[in-house]
Amino acid sequence: MRIRKKRWAKPELEKDHKVIFTPEEIKGNWEELFGNDSTIHLELGCGRGTFITQLAARNENINYIVIDTHHELLVNVLRKLNENNLDNVRIVPMNIEKIGDIFAQNEIDKIYINFCNPWPNRRHHKRRLTHSNFLEKYQAFLKKGSEIWLKTDDDLLFTDSLGYFKVTGFAELHRTYDLYQSDFEGNVMTEYEEKFINQGIKIKFAKFKI
Repeated sequence: MRIRKKRWAKPELEKDHKVIFTPEEIKGNWEELFGNDSTIHLELGCGRGTFITQLAARNENINYIVIDTHHELLVNVLRKLNENNLDNVRIVPMNIEKIGDIFAQNEIDKIYINFCNPWPNRRHHKRRLTHSNFLEKYQAFLKKGSEIWLKTDDDLLFTDSLGYFKVTGFAELHRTYDLYQSDFEGNVMTEYEEKFINQGIKIKFAKFKI
């Protein structure tokens, strides 16, 4: 997805307490940042915030963190949160490759990975957010028994990801190659998801437990 540069996006983000530009300084202290002992869920790559806004509104007793590199997308997330008066989400503008620098052991309870870049070229597979290299980073800060939920439209990414999770030691809890023809309940739609469904593309979904 091509993102048009918006010079005003970062200054707008910098004005709001929900946006954390130095997350490495909070490592091990996210609970204190939120000011409560509620569980913390993490979304890796958040688009324009439709998913996280719905999720946070439905579960105000859960704290959420979203990570993305693009200020131009994150400013849309921030605006949606403010429009809905939601204060249980924190926004972190950073490259997910550095995720190991910002969370301590047993700090996160769940991860959502929705429609991440499939990186189809084999030499780029290690960049996938579901690759074993990334899964090992997540293991370092996920609590025992935590889950990772994956949704994608990409068949190859989904098939390969099932293997990545297996070899990294995750247990598969649920798998479907057509989410909307399955018995899974509680799905929250993303912007990409709505687009793909309208195009007749089947949504692949799986849950894994550490």
